[in-house]
Amino acid sequence: MIPSVIEKSVSSSQKSDAIMQWTDEGIVLGLRRHGEASAVLHLLTSGYGRHAGLVRGATSARLRGLLQPGNRLRATWRARLADHLGSYSIEPVATRSAAFIEDGAALDALNAVCALVMVTIPEREPHRAIFDGLDLLISALEDRALWPALLVRWELGLLQELGFALDLTRCAVTGQQDTLTHVSPRTGRAVSQRAAGPYEGRLLPLPPFLLGSQAVPASLEEIREGLKLTGHFLDNWALAPHGLTLPDARQRFMSRLFH
Repeated sequence: MIPSVIEKSVSSSQKSDAIMQWTDEGIVLGLRRHGEASAVLHLLTSGYGRHAGLVRGATSARLRGLLQPGNRLRATWRARLADHLGSYSIEPVATRSAAFIEDGAALDALNAVCALVMVTIPEREPHRAIFDGLDLLISALEDRALWPALLVRWELGLLQELGFALDLTRCAVTGQQDTLTHVSPRTGRAVSQRAAGPYEGRLLPLPPFLLGSQAVPASLEEIREGLKLTGHFLDNWALAPHGLTLPDARQRFMSRLFH
């Protein structure tokens, strides 16, 4: 869906009443209470990036279920000025969070990726690839055999979209494209088994399922290695320069998945 941007047409005498407005689809990232019955809703939208807006009556029975992380909504945002918080009116597109409400690992994974978006993506900066990838990942959270590997790939895509793409196509030392087994924690480039040699203890393991574009089955240990790999670069490249660290929600997810 292509987002629509609308600015109310008014005469010069009515300019003080002009309204900024757009409509787009977005994924619920989180909610913050505001006053007695309202809340600030954070969405990752298709065309407007991570965007906040006030939802009035957010505590009502009608809206409470819609405002859960992972749900996809159609939202119309309105404000007097573009840099104002503004307000949302919403309607459901896909209410998915209830589908895995009893799966603690899936819920922790959902909270982890939503928290990562909140801490890594600048507000109001469009990232359609991250939106599409997150939507696909959330849709897959009912399938325990699929989503852990997909989550690691999504984090790799998040790094790439932020300008921190890893080079996993060839060995940084020899240039060869086969037997790639490690990644340099400093450069983010792959290293072959032969070149790793005595430096193996200083390198990050590269799980086989991340090589190539085809879906390859991954063991739990390989998922752990993949999350350690992406976590290292998210922490050191994307967050540390801004004085930030990986969100607690991701640490809780790791603890549950590998307890």
